[in-house]
Amino acid sequence: MLTDFSSLAKDINIPTENLKKFVQDFELNIDSVINDKMQATPEFTKFVKEQKDFLSKYSSDLEKEKTPKDIAETISKPIEEVDDLINKEHKNLFDNGLYKASVSSYNIDRELGGDYQFVYDYFGKKTPLFQKDFIGYSDLYFYIIDMLEPFTDENQLNNWGIHRAAGIILYGPPGSGKIFWAKRIAKIIDYKFEEIRKSYLKTNFFNNEKSDFNDFLVSIMKQEKILLFLDDFDVIMEEKESQDGYAWELKETKNIIFHTIDKFEKEHILMIGAAKNVSDIDSEILAPGRFDVMIPIFPPNPQERAEMILYYMLQNLAEDATLLEVLKYNKADQLPFWRETAQKMKAFSNTMIIDFTQSLKKRIRNLYLKKEVTTLKIDQTILDAALKEAAGKLTQEYLNSIHLFLQEVSINSEEEFYPRILTLQQELQFYIRKEEPVRSIGFNKDENPENNS
Repeated sequence: MLTDFSSLAKDINIPTENLKKFVQDFELNIDSVINDKMQATPEFTKFVKEQKDFLSKYSSDLEKEKTPKDIAETISKPIEEVDDLINKEHKNLFDNGLYKASVSSYNIDRELGGDYQFVYDYFGKKTPLFQKDFIGYSDLYFYIIDMLEPFTDENQLNNWGIHRAAGIILYGPPGSGKIFWAKRIAKIIDYKFEEIRKSYLKTNFFNNEKSDFNDFLVSIMKQEKILLFLDDFDVIMEEKESQDGYAWELKETKNIIFHTIDKFEKEHILMIGAAKNVSDIDSEILAPGRFDVMIPIFPPNPQERAEMILYYMLQNLAEDATLLEVLKYNKADQLPFWRETAQKMKAFSNTMIIDFTQSLKKRIRNLYLKKEVTTLKIDQTILDAALKEAAGKLTQEYLNSIHLFLQEVSINSEEEFYPRILTLQQELQFYIRKEEPVRSIGFNKDENPENNS
């Protein structure tokens, strides 16, 4: 539980959720706000205490139902600009024309170019991007924190009767970072991360002794505070078992999980299943007390893509690295250089971004071996070549998985992630092309040459 965070909010007399929303609205980096021990950073603590009047105004405004006219008056901006931005970026409209409390007038002002540099000045001394282990995703991070409160706050059970989940499903397109988030969850709740390898699901014989997945679970339940990560959860737990290729081992795994999951909470075991989608998963496993927590894992948005490119381009480089010299010559060691490329990576997964950086590094190295100078120009030709190579994984199957993911997350968590959903929908639309109508062979009646003679 973010006790420091909640205490800060209490000290300035605003709800904790409103302080979280402020971090998301103003796009503050999580590592500038919360440290590895789940405590508020000194910079953020100082900001909250010194800017309590501003945060109080923000919180009060956030909770009001308001019209575009109200927002325009609050921030002294033309109503046309406010209306246009809200229609594009925010959906929370009541039938009576008022906006829900989740729309902040101050965030609208910030997006319209309002000067809030005083906020960011508190976080001026930033950790270099390549030293971070967390980029963007503040909305998803806080969402996960809320889902994990039964693990981090005993009062959830004692005061509210809310039990810890026995299982959590992380669902999203391939390559979106589900294993990263599973490890992050293990870190948050202080559980040991243990990946269930495919070999564990099969019956094995060693020294004439038989062992299977049930034996593996029995050995795990002798330990405490273990997070089990199981990939391809949607395949293993699919409802229609009669499909071709549904292996006997998978059916057995499904049955074993059904029979042991009720023991997980008591034994301090949490299983996380990674799935591309949840619509085909057996509804019985989604019942309360089982895998009843579903968390969507999105591909990165444009800002996060730019940060990830820079992160992976700088990762593991020595201070005198040749590549670093080339990057500095092109100012490619700074975020603005990568924004245009990131915009072109519509709906790219985390894996595709890594592929792009690896391809680009190799191309820069090949160019360096030819010219043997570090004053190399990273031009659009070399960027586009690396981009084209990375886009090889942007298959129809992958785009279909994005489409299905958007349908599911819109049903399950639209209010919590509407900006992300909207951005991903728009990026997916980029790849949808209207097919030209196929013209039948021969002439139309009006086009018969005889009619024109």
